[in-house]
Amino acid sequence: MSAEMEVVSESLQDGVSVDMVNGIDDESIDGLRELSKDLSSRPIRKAKRQLGRLSPGKEVGPEGAAALAKKALPLAKNSRKSRDGRGRGLPKKGGAGGKGVWGKPGEEVQEDGHCQDSHDPNYDSESEEEYLIEEIDPEVTLEELEKVLEPAILEYYESNNSTEFISSLTDLNIGEKKPRIVEYMISKAIDHKPAQCEMTSVLLSDLYGRVLQHEHIIEGFNDILDKLSDLVLDAPHAPEVVGKFLARAVADDCLPPRYIQSHKGKVDCKTSQEALLKADTLLTQKHGIVRLDNIWGTGGGLRPVKYLVKQMVMLLKEYLSSGDIDEATRCLTELDVPHFHHELVYEAVNMVLEKSTDRAAEMMARLLKSLAEAIIITPDQLNQGFRRIFENVSDICLDVPNAYTLLDKFATICHRDGIIGIDILNDVPQRGRKRFVSEGDGGKVKSS
Repeated sequence: MSAEMEVVSESLQDGVSVDMVNGIDDESIDGLRELSKDLSSRPIRKAKRQLGRLSPGKEVGPEGAAALAKKALPLAKNSRKSRDGRGRGLPKKGGAGGKGVWGKPGEEVQEDGHCQDSHDPNYDSESEEEYLIEEIDPEVTLEELEKVLEPAILEYYESNNSTEFISSLTDLNIGEKKPRIVEYMISKAIDHKPAQCEMTSVLLSDLYGRVLQHEHIIEGFNDILDKLSDLVLDAPHAPEVVGKFLARAVADDCLPPRYIQSHKGKVDCKTSQEALLKADTLLTQKHGIVRLDNIWGTGGGLRPVKYLVKQMVMLLKEYLSSGDIDEATRCLTELDVPHFHHELVYEAVNMVLEKSTDRAAEMMARLLKSLAEAIIITPDQLNQGFRRIFENVSDICLDVPNAYTLLDKFATICHRDGIIGIDILNDVPQRGRKRFVSEGDGGKVKSS
């Protein structure tokens, strides 16, 4: 290589342009060599890279440089590179970020790696840690228990089905609130008739051993004795009723016999002492345990039909002799057989036909009117009683020959007083009129 070419080569390396070397003589070559030595000893400073192409003579500030940097970067839709010009142009999170990405590339082949995403094709449910899941049944509150007990008890009074009542309780986590069942049942029975009290005693006996135990029944009676002073304000007969419940529970082996004796001297409340004294009297009487089976009497719907008919005839006869409508009404309501009131109407009309007097007809009309206005006897029961008489009037004529005339007269009085409607009055049977061809000759009978 010639000396000129070496100088040119060294000059290019030191930043000297080719135009400066062309056209110089040999004497100047030595000067260039000296110049290159001075340039090599000078500290080298690199200029900062300027992004983008600028037009000649135009200066760009920091904001303009950032804008040019954004233009210089690719703006693809799914690009993961930074768009603010500050990054290094690498993917975010090392390629592990973004929609539809399940980690960094290569994680799927790592032995110790475990996929936590159940939507990942590499997810293995068997590799997850085992968790023990237990079903928790929280204990019901007093408000929730009362919401279940109230309709269940009322339905039991209608159906007399203790199995259905017990099944409604077995689905609940009653816990420590089981004594509340005894207290609620007796509190409800106090406001009802003896028939419902008998059903409550039977229900309490059915619950024993299945839902309730000795300690639950004892605690429930303790609660009802503590509340007895408040219950007597609305039900003055509450001490007597609670005393009967205590005696019946002892007879049914739901309460230990020593319960009455152990509490009789420890209770300060006067009403509670009265209830315990009533229970002790019932238990200590002769054949007391046997008599306690019928302490509430026999329910109205469970009584024999002959007994109910006899009681209704007796109260009607007593009414005709005394004329006391209130007493007759009380006796009828105590029978507690609203579905059998049509029998009272039947016996009342039959008694009017047998008496065959205007006094009996007017008194029976007043009684039926009073019972109908008080809705003790419903219109359906009234109509059913009259229609039963209409069907049997031909047999009644054997004992009462003028039964058709008396029945028509009494039905007119009842329609006048608003006891029966016009449809019942129109259905009153009429005896067919018959006559002979001539009187006394025993001729052929002709129908009119």
